[in-house]
Formats: sequence, structure tokens, C-alpha cells
Amino acid sequence: MASVREYIEHACRNGKRLHMTLIDPASQPPELAAEIAHAAENAGSNAIMVGGSTGVTRENADATIGAIKAAVKLPVIIFPTSAAMLTPRADAIFFMSMLNSRKLELVIGEQVRGAAAVKKLGLEPLPMGYVIVAPGMTVGKVGAAELITRDARGAELAVRYALAAQYLGMGLFYLEAGSGAPEPVPPEMIRAVKRECTLPLAVGGGLTTPELVDAVLAAGADIIVTGTLVENVRVEDAAAALRGMVAVCRKHSRSPNPQ
Repeated sequence: MASVREYIEHACRNGKRLHMTLIDPASQPPELAAEIAHAAENAGSNAIMVGGSTGVTRENADATIGAIKAAVKLPVIIFPTSAAMLTPRADAIFFMSMLNSRKLELVIGEQVRGAAAVKKLGLEPLPMGYVIVAPGMTVGKVGAAELITRDARGAELAVRYALAAQYLGMGLFYLEAGSGAPEPVPPEMIRAVKRECTLPLAVGGGLTTPELVDAVLAAGADIIVTGTLVENVRVEDAAAALRGMVAVCRKHSRSPNPQ
């Protein structure tokens, strides 16, 4: 099987729009997380991300990822809160730097702390620049982020962060409005980043309807991440919502170069 990074890069290069389902191991028991992941796979999601802003431990991450891996064939990627949640059960880890955090540990400290463990555990690292956009929600507060504003000046700053990530050799760039955000990342910001940066662009936070996903993909996002819509709902309802999101991704996959 190709590496997870090769899979993502090949898909994005060929105009495919990817959907990733984010499951927080602190939000439900492992058995229910596995059911959600199975529903996501059946809906057509391309990968499962496991992580959250608070309450994530090595124990609940390991148990959750183990249950998910037993239930699905999709790539399972750790979306780390810290080096403390590393587990060998996942396929890969977003080896990411929160570029606009005021905490040096989130820019580089946790990465140094976890690097040797990533190698020892055999996890595939996926280097990623991660930037928090207003309102930021819990992740913005926990990460002490200097939030990117939702205006023209913010779009210009987002472009600079994206280019910095690209020039530092990272493989992905992620714009995050925060889980439960009332609005997703502005389309104008996404367009600005895609005009200047060649990295695959992931967008998450506030993507609660197919219409919002449609606008984000039309602006140029390569990967969308949805998590809140699978939390605290029946698995059947989560599956229906995910099918709607995946359908929009497939529609945009027929147009490799959105304007």
C-alpha cells in the first residue's frame, strides 16, 4: 500500500477532493468511536483523524484507535494534542506545528518531545503547518493562538503562513476555524492561500452543512475535515450527514481547478 502521504498528495494532484472524519477519543467510548468510523467509511470518507483539544490521553487514544483499526480499512491518522497521546496503532500522525501559537511548545517543543517516539513506534509522519483562524474556539484558547482575523489583512497573513510552511518543507497546510465554530474559514482567505501556495490545503471548523462545504471547496480547499457533526448524535444521523459532505466532495472532484 502507498504511504498515507503519497495517497493524499496523489489524490490532490489529480483533482480529488478528500473528506476526513475527525473523532475525539474523549467524546465517546472506543466501541462507539468504531461504529462512527465504520459509518464514515461506508459514507465514503477518505480517512479517520483521531484527536481533540482537551481530555485526550494515551489510554483513550490507544483504545479508540485500536477499536477503529479493527472496524475499518481507512487510514487512521493521529491529530495530536501533545506527544503524550502517541500510539503505534495508528497508520500516521500529523506532525504539525501550530504556527500562530504564542506557546513555543506547540510550535516546536512537543514535536521535539515526540520525534523519537514517532520513529520508534513506526508512525508515518505527515509534516503540516497548522494555523488557527478566528473565532478559534477551544483549540484557539488551549493553543494560545494569535488568531488570524477574518478580513483582507487576515487573508494576507494566512498566505504568509502558508508560504512559510511550504518553504520549510511541510507537506500540508491546515486552516482551522475551531470545532463548533459558527462559521468556517472565509472563502476569500482560502482563495488567497491557494493562489500563492502549492501545498494541499485542509480546512476544518464550522463545516456543518453541505452548502458550507460547497463554498469552501469552490474556493479551493483540497481536504475538508468534519468532526462536530458526528459527536453526540445517533450513528445513523452521523452517517447521513457524512454522506451529504462526501457527495459535495465528489462533485468538486470533477473540477480539478476550482476558481
